[in-house]
Amino acid sequence: MTERRKLDRRTFSYYMRLLNENTGELVGHLADISIGGFKMESLKPIQPNTDFSFRIDLSSEVANAPFMVFGARSIWCQVDHIDKSLYNVGFQITDITPADLEIFSRMFERYGSEGNDKNKFDYLWK
Repeated sequence: MTERRKLDRRTFSYYMRLLNENTGELVGHLADISIGGFKMESLKPIQPNTDFSFRIDLSSEVANAPFMVFGARSIWCQVDHIDKSLYNVGFQITDITPADLEIFSRMFERYGSEGNDKNKFDYLWK
């Protein structure tokens, strides 16, 4: 059996859109966040092992820059158990600058709320 790491994960309490940096298309919204990845809510299913270059517009509370761009790979996708029109997608961050990782960490601390539900899926592992 493979080892499955459990990183500290928090429900994301701030409305933040994830845009495809290459097309400008809205891909989804952050739902859970951790230092190594995140869960996104999407209106469309996303196949596992799909790589994205994401753009997130930033607030002045977490950064001086107006946005950041980073790479992430989808790990899993499933229909939301409450709202069947949404898909929950787990992502692993694959490419991020040290400065943007620091911003991501501030987002985690500022907007991530603790109180993980044990029935929820980990962002990387189902």
